[in-house]
Amino acid sequence: MKPAEELRYLVLAIQREGNRLLAADLRPLGITPSQAEVLRVLRDHGPLTLNALGGLLVCETGTSPSRLVERLVGQGLVRREIDKVDRRYLALSLTSRGRQLCRRVVTAEERLHRRIAELTAGLPVDETISTLRAVAESFPAGAALARRRDTVKEK
Repeated sequence: MKPAEELRYLVLAIQREGNRLLAADLRPLGITPSQAEVLRVLRDHGPLTLNALGGLLVCETGTSPSRLVERLVGQGLVRREIDKVDRRYLALSLTSRGRQLCRRVVTAEERLHRRIAELTAGLPVDETISTLRAVAESFPAGAALARRRDTVKEK
């Protein structure tokens, strides 16, 4: 197996297992990992227009997250209001119910992150992250993650 091929499949294997573990923790909350990502982005960066939200999502790059948002609005987790800066747009933000659920999402994510930290203890994580960033930022999902990393609001 060529190194690039193995790297591709290793990243895929880790992503799938991490997503499976996270999905299992989120299932009792009634949301998917993609919906949880929307909640976290709105918590960390909101309020946002639909386009701005789409530019920060890893789960839905290159497409409008309107269906994903619509489901969250229907569940009473996200609200749409006229944007205060530009009245031509709708601003998306978390409802109080969405903020409450987001706290539980954070707890689920922290469990996954602790597991990853345990698995990588003593390994060259910083170097691995640098390598993965260099590759990922060449793609829309990696660019979205870089924008999120560079604009996190303090909570």
